[in-house]
Amino acid sequence: MPTLDLTAPAARGGAEDRAAGRQRLSTRLLFLIVGIANATWAPLVPLVKARAGLDAAGLGLLLLTFGIGSILAMPSAGAAASRLGFRPVLLAGTLALGLALPVLATASGLVPLTGALLLFGAGMGTVDCVMNLQAVAVERAGGRPMMSGFHGLYSLGCILGALIASGLLAAGIGADRSVLLLVAGLASLFAASWPGILPADGAGGGGPAFALPRGPVLVLGLLCFVVFLTEGSALDWSAVFLIQQRGLDPAWAALGYAAFSVTMTAGRLAGDRIVARLGRRRVVVLGGLLAAAGLALSVLVPAWEAALAGYALVGAGCANIVPVLFTAAGRQTAMPARVAVPAVTTLGYAGVLAGPALIGFVAQALGLPAAFLIVAALLLGVAAAGRSLRV
Repeated sequence: MPTLDLTAPAARGGAEDRAAGRQRLSTRLLFLIVGIANATWAPLVPLVKARAGLDAAGLGLLLLTFGIGSILAMPSAGAAASRLGFRPVLLAGTLALGLALPVLATASGLVPLTGALLLFGAGMGTVDCVMNLQAVAVERAGGRPMMSGFHGLYSLGCILGALIASGLLAAGIGADRSVLLLVAGLASLFAASWPGILPADGAGGGGPAFALPRGPVLVLGLLCFVVFLTEGSALDWSAVFLIQQRGLDPAWAALGYAAFSVTMTAGRLAGDRIVARLGRRRVVVLGGLLAAAGLALSVLVPAWEAALAGYALVGAGCANIVPVLFTAAGRQTAMPARVAVPAVTTLGYAGVLAGPALIGFVAQALGLPAAFLIVAALLLGVAAAGRSLRV
């Protein structure tokens, strides 16, 4: 007489829970890797400038190759992940990071530096794109908001990477050995993430490798462009604003971006609970309003303390908008997720690359306060668009 296996469903359920846990951990580690890698490059920039003997214009042209590499890699990364699976594409992207960083830490010639920075940008763009595809799939399978927490690990990785890299350099460890230690750490994190990397997004390998964004995907991409432009303005122009407009000592000028980064990281780490409580649409609306109010406070109140409070509001407001927009890109039906997510990511990166230069042109013509107020108006547009988003 056959017997019933009453433990099989529970065993299967336990196995599925463990697999889901591995996938969530893997996604968090991938975001952490990109944050640490990005922060590892930041302290190398002045060293590269000095070794290569570049002036400001030459350094600007060299840095442009990072953006070129990222934007060239992103459109094809989603299609490659769909055809080959996430693992080989993420492995290739992480290898590119690991190969490029030691060259950037030691080379002095323009040819190897340009090639390494192009490779580094391509690796960052590839991993960034595919980790967001994985995040969309993991969040969809989990049935609850997770995207803000994943992006919070990127912000945390930027902080940790900057602290570790600066600490190693301050301790007298050379740039070459410091970078090798950090690359070894990145390799260890990637190895830990490997078991939970998804095989693919389940969308199949058909369709074009790249398609121009349309409909809701174009709207989401443009909103990402504005938010990334805002983040870029905080990174590149907050110190200039505090010194020129508020008379702050240059030694303390980094406090503006620090205030922005702290509230953004905290907001993202708490973001999943915020999104679950408020809803995605309300997060975009309130976030856009809060960030716009922060920029207005920084510009309109003539005190450096108000400017710091304003940048803290900007970080808190922007914190969860982009994660919500990536979730929306994965949920919309106008384009496949493997095409939509890279398109939104590419438009967002365009905001990071072009935004600071655009602000510079406006500041030259109208003044930096006016440029910031224009960004605030764009954020009000994000809030207005958020009311009609299907998220």
